[in-house]
Amino acid sequence: MPLYMDVHKKIKGVTAEGVAEAHQKDLEHQGKHGVRFLKYWVDEKQESVFCLVDAPNREASNKVHREAHGLLADEIHEVSEGK
Repeated sequence: MPLYMDVHKKIKGVTAEGVAEAHQKDLEHQGKHGVRFLKYWVDEKQESVFCLVDAPNREASNKVHREAHGLLADEIHEVSEGK
């Protein structure tokens, strides 16, 4: 399956703790859409979150986000791991 990096920008008041809670909700919903959330990163200063997702298509991660907590990605990039 392809890998995607989804980017959430300008989330006012974002915290690592809040993102951890949202990520847990993603994990609870991911199976319904054939998605696996692999890792995430938080940049509190830039109010941004980045999620690495193994998914059948680029829209699948936002379907999970919509069901889990409603925080949709602003950008979704197909990526490949460097060697």
